[in-house]
Amino acid sequence: MKHFLKIGLLFLACLTSIIGHSQENLKVKAKKGEGIFSLLKKYKLDISDCNKMHFYQLNNLEPEEGLKIDIEYELPIFIHTYNNQSIRSTLGIKNYDEAVKIQNYNNEMTKSKVKKGNYRTDKELWVPYHFIVCPDAESETSVVSGNRIFPLFGKKHQYVPLKSNRLKGKVYYIVAGHGGPDPGAINRAKGRKICEDEYSYDVALRLARNLLEHGAIAYMIIRDKNDGIRSGEILNYDKDEVCWKNRAIPLKQRSRLTQRSTVINKLYDYHKQKGYKEQYALMLHIDSRKTSKRIDVFFYHHSSSPAGKKLALHLQKTIKGKYAQHQKDRGYYGSVTSRDLHMLRETKPTSVYIEMGNIKSEADLQRFLKESNRQALASWLFEGLAGFKP
Repeated sequence: MKHFLKIGLLFLACLTSIIGHSQENLKVKAKKGEGIFSLLKKYKLDISDCNKMHFYQLNNLEPEEGLKIDIEYELPIFIHTYNNQSIRSTLGIKNYDEAVKIQNYNNEMTKSKVKKGNYRTDKELWVPYHFIVCPDAESETSVVSGNRIFPLFGKKHQYVPLKSNRLKGKVYYIVAGHGGPDPGAINRAKGRKICEDEYSYDVALRLARNLLEHGAIAYMIIRDKNDGIRSGEILNYDKDEVCWKNRAIPLKQRSRLTQRSTVINKLYDYHKQKGYKEQYALMLHIDSRKTSKRIDVFFYHHSSSPAGKKLALHLQKTIKGKYAQHQKDRGYYGSVTSRDLHMLRETKPTSVYIEMGNIKSEADLQRFLKESNRQALASWLFEGLAGFKP
């Protein structure tokens, strides 16, 4: 998401949400000779990784990809309808200095004729993304408020609150298993066909959103623009998932996996060049056993990756602790083992392959069918990732 989901930097919320009723970003067409840097500079937008990565995410661009003439792009500027009273009441904020900063920005845009009219007359108030989301470059404890809009999560969940910068500087690649022409493991529930890819995707979305709430850069490598985070037990299956940046997913398994590892490695190299030292890839799957035996969440790592094994063991410990807390009498038997899987062997980040249960088990099905359980899985995995020290 992007998939630049720089789905980026989040902080402890101390102000009221500044997004208010904003439903869109400012859209402009690129002119001849304009690049991302010059376009952002024209609109007085901070030339930081935070802003640039959000621009990439909004427009589904690769890092450092050029702009095309006369193509419309979304800028990291939220548009609000001015309420004829005040900027603070329009945005639902209390901070006077913040309101003055936004007012001065709008006046400057009007004075330089970048913006055609004054916000008091055209009722169009511009709020730069970096004013409310990006941290102070000199502070690790910046505290700001606001939401960012990520349509990939669906209308109900697209506003992502800023909670903390706990995961600032960490990059995550979330890969929901299968997708496109491959539904993965299949079973039936309540008289309906259910497919692995739909349920692993829903958990993956929830995990990515949790990571974003705490300052991480998170990429949804497999994406479905129509689904978003879904409620209910039966998630309808389709074949319209794509790989990052709208790549059609191949039918052949080797091609499909190579496509994913190539995308991840390209993004990994980009972020490594930018100085990001902690990068992780999480592959989310639902197992299918011949028997209906119940199995707990278990993990694979590659034998050549000590870091992958360490992360897998930490995640296992976290899940075990959650079972002990919420299901004291049940016990937990999830394992950690090494396997020579393509997505573990061929990806550059520290990688872990996660099997969340057995789709053939009626008991395990409840782990996926119930929305609260899907969210619990995502939240527990998030806590494991957030508490991991390499």
